[in-house]
Amino acid sequence: MPLRKRALFYLLSLSVRYRSFILFLTFLFYTAYHLSRKPISIVKSELHRNCSNIIRPADLNITNNATWCNWVPFDGDNYQTIFGILDNCFLVTYAIGMFFSGIFAERLPLRYYLSVGMLLSGLFTCLFGLGFYLNIHSLSYYAFVQVMNGLVQTTGWPAVVACVGNWFGKGKRGFIMGVWNSHTSVGNILGSLIAGVFVSSAWGLSFIIPGAIIASTGIICFFFLVERPEDVNCTPPQHYNNQDLGEVQPLLQGTLADSNGAISTETTVIVEDHTEAISFCGALKIPGVVEFSLCLLFAKLVSYTFLYWLPLYISNVAHFDAKEAGDMSTLFDVGGIVGGIMAGVVSDYTGGRATTCWVMLMIAAPMLFLYNSIGQTNLTTTIVMLLVCGGLVNGPYALITTAVAADLGTHESLRGNSRALSTVTAIIDGTGSIGAALGPLLAGVISPTGWNNVFYMLMSADILACLLLSRLVYKEVRGWCGHLPRVRGFKEI
Repeated sequence: MPLRKRALFYLLSLSVRYRSFILFLTFLFYTAYHLSRKPISIVKSELHRNCSNIIRPADLNITNNATWCNWVPFDGDNYQTIFGILDNCFLVTYAIGMFFSGIFAERLPLRYYLSVGMLLSGLFTCLFGLGFYLNIHSLSYYAFVQVMNGLVQTTGWPAVVACVGNWFGKGKRGFIMGVWNSHTSVGNILGSLIAGVFVSSAWGLSFIIPGAIIASTGIICFFFLVERPEDVNCTPPQHYNNQDLGEVQPLLQGTLADSNGAISTETTVIVEDHTEAISFCGALKIPGVVEFSLCLLFAKLVSYTFLYWLPLYISNVAHFDAKEAGDMSTLFDVGGIVGGIMAGVVSDYTGGRATTCWVMLMIAAPMLFLYNSIGQTNLTTTIVMLLVCGGLVNGPYALITTAVAADLGTHESLRGNSRALSTVTAIIDGTGSIGAALGPLLAGVISPTGWNNVFYMLMSADILACLLLSRLVYKEVRGWCGHLPRVRGFKEI
C-alpha cells in the first residue's frame, strides 16, 4: 500500500477512535450528573415513614408513635409540600441557570467548564448526605444545598451536547444521540440502585457515594476530554454541503484518496467558522427553536415528575418499602432507554423529528391514565406499564434535548457558526427545565388531594406538548405529501 494511502487510513482510523472515545466519555459524564440527582427521590420515603408499623427501640422515649422514626424537618403532615420545596430549590435554580450556562459554555474551554462543574456537583451532593452524620435538621441547610447543586449542575448539558456536536455530523444523528442519550436513564437507574443499597441503614451514603462518583468523573474529564477534532488533527464533521444545506452528511466522515494516492476532500465542505458567539435573541430566531423549547417544557414536566415522585407513588399505592419502590422505579428508566433509541431511529428514517415526538406524546396520555388505573393490580402489569410509559414519556424528551437541539444548533441559517450550539441547547433545555421545576412542585401541591389528580395534570401536559408541535407536524406532513421537499433531519420549517 502506498505511503500516502497508509497515512490516510491511519488518520481515518484515528478519527473513528477519537469519536468513539468522546462519545463514551460524554456518556460517562452525563450519567454521573443524573446519577447524583436521583438519590433524593429514593430517600424521600425513608425521611418520612409510617412509624406505627416499625418496632420502637426499648430505650427510646417518644410522644408520637406515628412520627418518631422520621427525620426532622420532614416529620410533619406537610412533608409532601416540604419535599416539593426541596425539589424546586434544585429545579428552579437549574432552569434559571441553564439560560446562562450555554453562554458561558460558548466562551470558556469545555474541559475546564465540565471539570469544575462535576467537582462542585460532587461537593454539594455529599453535603446533603453529611446532614445525616452531622445530625442536621434545618430545612434551610438542605434548601441551600439544593439551590447550589442546581446551579452547578447546569454546567453539564450544554457542554456535553456542544462537545458531541463538535465531533459528529448530521448523518444518523437521531440514532446515535438516541443511544447516547440513554445516559439519562442509565444514570437514573444507577442512582436508584446505589441509593437503595444504603437508604434503610444510613441514607447519608445514598448521597455521598454518588457525590464521590461525579467528582471522580470531573477529574477524568480534566485529563482526557478533547473538545474539538482540530485539537488532535482529526477531520471536523460536515453539518451541511453547498448544494443542499439540509442533505444528510456522513456520520464518521473524513478525507478520501484518489487513484494516485493523493488526499482529496471531495466529501468535506470547508465553511468559514464565524467566531462571534450567537446572541440569545438570535438563537430564538432559528426556525423551530421556540416550538420545540415550549414542547419540551411540558414533556420535561411529565418526565421529572416521575423522576422525583415515582418511588414515593409506588411506595404509597403498592405499599412497597423504600428499597423495593426505588428498584421498581428503575423500570421506567429502562423503558426510557428503548423509547429514546426508537424515537431517534424513526425520526432518522422519516425525517420527521416533530411528528415522531407528537405521536409518542399523544399515545403517552392514555397510557398514563391506564397506568394509574390498573398499573398496580399485579406485578406483571406494573412492570409492563412502567416500561411502556417510560418509553413514551422519555422518548420525545430524549429526542428534543439531543438530536433536535443539535440539528437546530447547526441549522443552515447559521452558515457555519460553530459557537451557536451551546446557546441553542441551553435555551431548549432551560425552557424544558422550567417544566421540570413545575412538575414536582405541582405534584407536591396536588398529591394530598389524591394521586388521580396528579395523573390528570400529567396527561394535560402531554396534550399541550402535542398542540405546541402542531405547526411543525403540519409542515412535515406536507413535505411527505409532496408539497415541500422531503429531507432527513432538519431543514427550514
